Amino acid sequence: MQDTSDINQIMDASIPLVVMETFEEKKAEEMLLNVARTRFAKLARWSITDGLSTLTFGPQLAPTETKFNEPVELLRHIKASHEACIYLLCDFHPYLTDQPEIVRLIKDIALNHLAVPNTLVFISHRLQLPKELSRYASGFSMPLPSDDRILDLVRDEAKRWSQKHGDTRIKTDNVTLKKLVATLQGLSVSDVRRLVRSAIWDDGAISAEDLPRINRSKFQMLDLEGIVSFENEVDDFANVGGLANLKRWLTNRREAFVQENSTLDRPKGILLLGVQGGGKSLAAKAVAGMWGLALLRLDMAALYNKYIGETERNLREALQLADAMSPCVLWMDEIEKAMSQDGADNGTAQRLLGTLLTWMAERPSRVFIVATSNDISRLPPELIRKGRLDEIFFVDLPDAAVRQDIFAIHLRKRGYEPAQFDLEALARASEGFNGAEIEQAIIASVYHAQAEALAMDTPLLLSECSATSPLSVVMAEQIARLRQWASERTVPA
Repeated sequence: MQDTSDINQIMDASIPLVVMETFEEKKAEEMLLNVARTRFAKLARWSITDGLSTLTFGPQLAPTETKFNEPVELLRHIKASHEACIYLLCDFHPYLTDQPEIVRLIKDIALNHLAVPNTLVFISHRLQLPKELSRYASGFSMPLPSDDRILDLVRDEAKRWSQKHGDTRIKTDNVTLKKLVATLQGLSVSDVRRLVRSAIWDDGAISAEDLPRINRSKFQMLDLEGIVSFENEVDDFANVGGLANLKRWLTNRREAFVQENSTLDRPKGILLLGVQGGGKSLAAKAVAGMWGLALLRLDMAALYNKYIGETERNLREALQLADAMSPCVLWMDEIEKAMSQDGADNGTAQRLLGTLLTWMAERPSRVFIVATSNDISRLPPELIRKGRLDEIFFVDLPDAAVRQDIFAIHLRKRGYEPAQFDLEALARASEGFNGAEIEQAIIASVYHAQAEALAMDTPLLLSECSATSPLSVVMAEQIARLRQWASERTVPA
């Protein structure tokens, strides 16, 4: 039986309006039936299709004489009723916008709660009450299955598969099962069953190869409409030139973060500051690849919404999603776009900062932050101080040796043998280039060679390099200032 203590506390506090955001409508009905039974209360359910029906333990629907299919009729009926009842209102969110009569009726019912203790429970996948109603309301989240419950669900699905296949045991191992349970944390019972079924039923096995696919499916269930994206293409530091200090730092802390029961202090996150195109994004992807974790990318610019309160809600939901995907890497790309304290946004950035700082301080989940920034001067000091993040790394322009590595990496990616090129000459010719500019020089050379039926060789690459004006030349003054600032305040990556 589900734990109903939290919802009972809400009822005991005489709160007239309850908001439940969930896809588990049937589970919510069962839970409220248990609550109604223990409290000797009456429970009714309303939807636009079925109207108002009394729920009895089972559950079964017992139609009332008048169905009250229209929301206004329903609310007038509840307001006029002298018999206390818990009303489960399904998908009521469309009627809370631009309908003042409905809002007023709900407020009247709430204000009359002490005389007639009716409780309205709004259940939907997403619902926000108007401000004039929110002060009378409390939110309630459906309890999610524990690790032991998830393991029971996995075993139950494995037993079902076995019974349908001549009692054949599924193939798996304890390490993979433990990783699977960790992956399925933060999902409802029905979602856990669905993903376990998808892993078992195709081949009768739960293997390490199933985990990335389950992670992607989990993210799709929790998706946030473009604010957070699941990065399928994580990289490895073998494909990242330079950044030796960062690689060493991450290697030393890998076990402390990845091992759930590690006794070491868990790493919190890093800030990557540097020149545009210098490899910050590639490094963020490589962290996830190196640690074998899912990578979520939070688009900071996409957080902003024209409606008051929605921007902060977007961030809260993004952070809740990261918690649900734990353990994972959360890449906050160009974090200054949302956290810049310039005072021109009616305090939205300040509220976002407060939400983020609270989450960073209190989160129990294993979410490693990789924040990237092109302009640290726009970030508030309380965000980047030690304790919030573990370290600030500066991703500088690559030196000659690193430029050779970058040429070799991108040539090898495109099927060319680096030993056939004069990497030293290419490194000299690309002085001041960042990693992105080196890659683009190689891409341009490949197209040139194919179009002119030429051999892809060193002279062709040297010609493309000489035709490129790197960012370090175009924006020389700004980059010089950034490098000077970083030399005294950050750790070289």
